[in-house]
Amino acid sequence: MTASPASPSAAHSGDAAASDWVRRFLPLLAPGGMVLDLAAGHGRHARLLAAAGMRVEALDRDPAALAALRSIAGVNVTAADIEVEGGRWPYGGRLFDGVIVTNYLWRPLLDVLAGALSPGGVLIYETFRSGNEKFGRPSNPAFLLQPGELLEVARAAGLEVVAFESGHVELPRQAAVERICARRALPGAPPAPLTSSLARS
Repeated sequence: MTASPASPSAAHSGDAAASDWVRRFLPLLAPGGMVLDLAAGHGRHARLLAAAGMRVEALDRDPAALAALRSIAGVNVTAADIEVEGGRWPYGGRLFDGVIVTNYLWRPLLDVLAGALSPGGVLIYETFRSGNEKFGRPSNPAFLLQPGELLEVARAAGLEVVAFESGHVELPRQAAVERICARRALPGAPPAPLTSSLARS
């Protein structure tokens, strides 16, 4: 996964800063919960989650990238290429308290990720969208979300949208991005307030 055009190695290196979007919604994750870090790379978010007391499943297709995470308490690593033809989702019907995805897109998995949330579970997703070809890689439409695509996935899965942004950003570099924080409601819980619905062209 770290080699995917949608997940540049620089964005997943161990020295890269954790996403501000992930940091912003980290407090919504259940204390001590089990969180999946998909396309974990060298573990910038797995490390953040573990330091916050979460139990982390770090999944990536690159065993070398994952190697440094094996010594971190609370982190379990799985090397698997879920994009290959017939690629198997390694977690079956397992549910997570949180799913984190940044700078990665594999469309056949979007519904699986939404369905992998336990009641109260939170999806935090941020990646590139159409228009990013103006700024560099990724530029292949297969690795670029369409505007509002994450919103449609969340709503189709019955998730509550806590925050959503889609458009152009200047930092950490110019890019066209889309990001969402969505939650599977606990039975009987009131709807979550929408904290952001910013659309930037």
